[in-house]
Amino acid sequence: MTDLVLVRHGETVWHAENRYAGISDVELTPRGREQAAELASWAAGAGLTAVWASTLSRARITAQAAADQAGLPVRTDERLRELDFGQGEGLTSAEMKARFPEARAAFEADPAGNPLPGGEDPYEAAGRFTAALDDIAAAHSGGRVLVVAHTTAIRLALCGLLGVPLGEYRRLFPRLDNCALTELRLCDARTGRVAMLQYNSPIGAVR
Repeated sequence: MTDLVLVRHGETVWHAENRYAGISDVELTPRGREQAAELASWAAGAGLTAVWASTLSRARITAQAAADQAGLPVRTDERLRELDFGQGEGLTSAEMKARFPEARAAFEADPAGNPLPGGEDPYEAAGRFTAALDDIAAAHSGGRVLVVAHTTAIRLALCGLLGVPLGEYRRLFPRLDNCALTELRLCDARTGRVAMLQYNSPIGAVR
C-alpha cells in the first residue's frame, strides 16, 4: 500500500490566457513560484518518503522546492510528462476553434477518442502515466510520495485507475488547480484496489 499525492505544477506564463502547454517547456510565473513555496511549506510536515516529477521544468522546479523542505532528492520520470497536444500546443480554445473547428468540436465531444490534430493518443498517455505511478508505488511501498506532474495527464490517470471511461475526464474532473493536492492510495492498481483520499484540495487542507 502506497499513498501518492498528485500535484499539478505551479502557474505558468501561459496560464492567464489558458493556453495549452502540453510538452512545451514553459516557465513558471512569480505566482507559480509562490505556489511552489506554499507546497514546500506543506511538504515539510507531510511525512513524505519520496518526491517524483515530470521531466518538464515547470514540474521539476515545483517539485524541487518541496523536496528541499522534505530533505529528499527529486527523481524524474519522462512518463509523467503532459499529454502532447499537437497542433493545439500554445493555443487557446478560441484559437483552436478558429483554426480547426471540426477537430476542436470532436475533441470537446470525446477528448479521449478524438485527440487534437497531431496530438498524442490519450489512451497511450494514460497508460504510460499509470505505469509510472505503479512503478513509483512499488518502489516506495508503505510510504507517502509526492508526484508533481500536469493537469491532463493526472486526470487521465485518475480515470484509468478508478475505472472511469477516459472520455469523461474533462467532465468528471473539470479543474485541477495549481499545486492543489490529489491523493490516491494504491493497494494494488492492477486489480483495481485504489482509493481516492482527496481531490484538488487546497494546500494544507489535509496533511
